[in-house]
Amino acid sequence: MCVGLCIAGGAAAQTTLTALTWQQVEDKFRAANPNLRAGELNIQESKAAEISAYLRPNPNMTLLLDQLQPFNGNPYRPFGFALPLVSFDYLHERQHKRELRLESAQQGTAIAQSQQQDLERNLLFSLRTAFVQALQAKALLANAKDNLDYFDKELAINRDRFRAGDIARVDLDRIVLQRVQYESDYQTALVNVRTSKITLLMLLNERTPVDQFDVTGPFEFKERIMALDDFHAIALAARPDLRAAALAVEKANTDHKLAVSNGSTDPTFAVDFARNPPIPLYMGVSVNIPLRIFDRNQGEKARTQIDIAHADRQKDATQAQVFSDVDSAYFTLVSSVSLLRPYTAADGYLETAKRIRDTVSFAYQRGHAALVDYLDAQRDYRATEVAYINLVGAYLTSAGQLNLAVGREAIP
Repeated sequence: MCVGLCIAGGAAAQTTLTALTWQQVEDKFRAANPNLRAGELNIQESKAAEISAYLRPNPNMTLLLDQLQPFNGNPYRPFGFALPLVSFDYLHERQHKRELRLESAQQGTAIAQSQQQDLERNLLFSLRTAFVQALQAKALLANAKDNLDYFDKELAINRDRFRAGDIARVDLDRIVLQRVQYESDYQTALVNVRTSKITLLMLLNERTPVDQFDVTGPFEFKERIMALDDFHAIALAARPDLRAAALAVEKANTDHKLAVSNGSTDPTFAVDFARNPPIPLYMGVSVNIPLRIFDRNQGEKARTQIDIAHADRQKDATQAQVFSDVDSAYFTLVSSVSLLRPYTAADGYLETAKRIRDTVSFAYQRGHAALVDYLDAQRDYRATEVAYINLVGAYLTSAGQLNLAVGREAIP
C-alpha cells in the first residue's frame, strides 16, 4: 500500500506544471534548436578548411629503372646493364601563398561566425515573438475568465430581479444572449493559448505535451526608449550581418593579394640518385622554373579586383538596410507607446471604462439606467480591456523588433 502511494506521488510530481521564464526558454532554444545547431556545423567546416589552406605541397618521389635488355645480349642477365634512378622534387611556393590562403580561410571562418550570429539574431526574434504571443494569449484568457465570472454574477443578480418582477423577461433574455460573447471570448482564448505554446515547442524542438508546458514573465507596459541616434550607434557596433559585410570586404582584398601571388613563378627543386657502371652511385640536382609568359593569372586578378568593389557596395547596402530597419522599428515602437499612454495615465481609459461599467451597472440594478446603456457599458469595458492587452502585446513585439534591428537586447 505504501509503495503504491509513493509511486502515485512520484507520478503526480512528474506531471507538475513548471512555467519557464524567458531566460530558461532562451537557454533551451540555444541548446536544442536544429537550425542553430546546423549553423554551428558550418563554422566547423570553415575551420577545417583553414587546415587545408595552410598545408604545404607534397614532395614527389620518382623511381626509374632504365636500359633493360630482355631481348638483346645475354637473355639470362636482362638487368645486367640496368640503370636505377631515384629522384625527389618539391614545389616551392613563393610570395606568401600559404599565408594568404590561411588568412583568406580564417576570414571565411569569421564571416561564417558572423552569419551564425545573424541567424541566431533572427531566430531569437521569432522565439521572442512567440514567447510574447504566449504571454498575450494567457493575459487574454485571464481577462476573458474574469469578464465571464463578472458577467455571471451580474446575470445572477438580474435573474433574481426578474423573479422579483423588477425587470421584464425580454430584458433578462437580452442579458442572457450577451453572455454568448463572453463565452466565445473565453473559448477563443483557450485555443490561442494552446496554439502559442505549440509554436514555442516547435522552436525549442521539444516533445513535451502542450498541457505540461507553460511560460511565465512580465506582460506589462514600461516605457523604455532611448534617442534614435543611440540605437543607430548600437546597431553599427552590434549588427552581425553588417560585421559579416565588412569582413567580406577584407576577405576580397586578401583574395586579390592571393591572386596576384598565384601569378608569380614557383620553382620546383629536384635531387636524384642513380647508378651508372662503372660509377657505383652519383647524384644530381635540378630546378624547374615555369615561364609565365602567357598565363600570369590575369583573369583571377581582374575577378578578385571586381569582387572588392562588389563587396564594398554590398557593405554600403547592408548599412543602409540597418538604418532602415532601426528607423522603422523605432517609430513603430514610438507609435505603440503613444497609443498605450492614455490607457495607463491617471484617470486613463482603463480606469474610465471600469468606472463607467460599475456606475451604469449600479444604476441599472436600481432602475435608473436603460438596458441598452447597461449592455453598452459592459461591451465597452470588455473592448477596452482587450484593446489594452493587444496594445501591450504589440508594444513588446515592437520592442523585440527594435532589438532585432540593432542586433542585441537594447530594450529588455
